Amino acid sequence: MPYLASIGTYLPCWGTAQHRVAGDDEDAITLAVEAGRAAIGSGAPVEYVVLVSRDLPLLESSNAAVLLAGLGLDPELEVTERLGGAPATLDALSSARPRTLIIGVDLEPAGAAAALTSDRGLQVRTAARVSRSLPVRTRNATGIVNDYGDPRLLRERGYLASLAAAWVDIPVAVAGVEPALARTLSSEALDPLPTLGASAGLFALAAMAETETSGTLVGVEQASLSGIAVATGKTEIHRRELAARPMPERTYLPGSDIPISLAAYARAFEAKVRWEAGKYAGSEELDFPPRYRTDDDGTLHTDYELVPLPRTGTVYTEVTVHIPVPGLKTPYTLVIVELDEVGVRALVKVTGAEPDTVDIGDRGRLVLRRVALRSGVPDYGYAFEPERASESTQDTEAA
Repeated sequence: MPYLASIGTYLPCWGTAQHRVAGDDEDAITLAVEAGRAAIGSGAPVEYVVLVSRDLPLLESSNAAVLLAGLGLDPELEVTERLGGAPATLDALSSARPRTLIIGVDLEPAGAAAALTSDRGLQVRTAARVSRSLPVRTRNATGIVNDYGDPRLLRERGYLASLAAAWVDIPVAVAGVEPALARTLSSEALDPLPTLGASAGLFALAAMAETETSGTLVGVEQASLSGIAVATGKTEIHRRELAARPMPERTYLPGSDIPISLAAYARAFEAKVRWEAGKYAGSEELDFPPRYRTDDDGTLHTDYELVPLPRTGTVYTEVTVHIPVPGLKTPYTLVIVELDEVGVRALVKVTGAEPDTVDIGDRGRLVLRRVALRSGVPDYGYAFEPERASESTQDTEAA
């Protein structure tokens, strides 16, 4: 019977209030990191991580290393990756051990939410679980999607039949379906959920906690259903839900694909994705990116240690590129950011803001983003998000 210490949510700034769109430099992992960091912002310990999505960027390989690096967690933590929607996330939540971070991520519409379990807080428990086969929408190993496209069948033989089989009272909230249908299936008039998949149940849970609403929360997907009973208790709600605005119009000039060097990828991974600098013993100077040093006599030194860098800073200088660059969408803005209190400056792209809108002296934070896709491999690094782009973030404590 888990307790929830905190819930974190994240919505990209692009799209509309009803339908968010992931940025060109965002994917399921960067969204998961944003929601996860919001949930663990208070510094509570994490011992296990569960990631649920139908949009994982790597299916033949694990996404765990990038996820843990972006979250700033121990690289040896146990990570479970589940392919699923709203029922899978609520299943993971209701059976989680204390100090487990459960993250649900969606790309259509885009959004992510995370919940951190604890020994105290908002109490939840399993209320129902129904597994039925009604494959209305399928995707095969090559990514081809087949949609049977019969809303009436899905409603009558899917959602309603599973709710009847679950033997639960009318749920307070239903996640995983369109807002209009959710209102007809639930007893409370909660605000429409921004997503329809793996993160939807956690968005609904955050809404219930904020309004101090107890009762049954149900997640459905085709004919599968999972329900949890939400009791009373305190939990922190941390929302990174940026104000929605249209995606900027940009030009794309096709270019030759730059192949990835996995050897170089592996060498740079820790410093780049964990946002760390090199530091030699006895020296206060930080090297970013980390590099070897030589003495005056030519002696090579390679024994630096990696130390975390601040994730906030000030724009030292900026430039916007308007000339089309093969393989990149233009225009885009580059900035040199002076990181707080360490004397390190970093060259990064701007994210979450229209091109040519960032000025010298602007404050902001460094956020994990997908900087390139090479040979089918997502390459991650950091981008600068201006402070004004995240003014709509909210932190609350729900009783």
